[in-house]
Amino acid sequence: MANNANKLLKHVEYKLITVEKTDPPPGVEDGSWYRYVVGRGDSSLEGKRRGTLKQVSEHAETLAADLNSRRGIKVIQYGRQGDISK
Repeated sequence: MANNANKLLKHVEYKLITVEKTDPPPGVEDGSWYRYVVGRGDSSLEGKRRGTLKQVSEHAETLAADLNSRRGIKVIQYGRQGDISK
């Protein structure tokens, strides 16, 4: 049963799909730009951002986490001991 729950969670959870180098938007001449895709199932969001690969990846992962928190999806970690609110 836990395996089915994990499959369902992966289907509904937003995650970073890809980050790739791209051209800057029209009218912008400088900087390194990346295109990212965050998605779940048949739904996806695409964006462009200036920065390093690491910076853009972190931005997109934060976006995915924010989208998941708005939907009430929480990642549960089993086996942790003690008070995790500290």
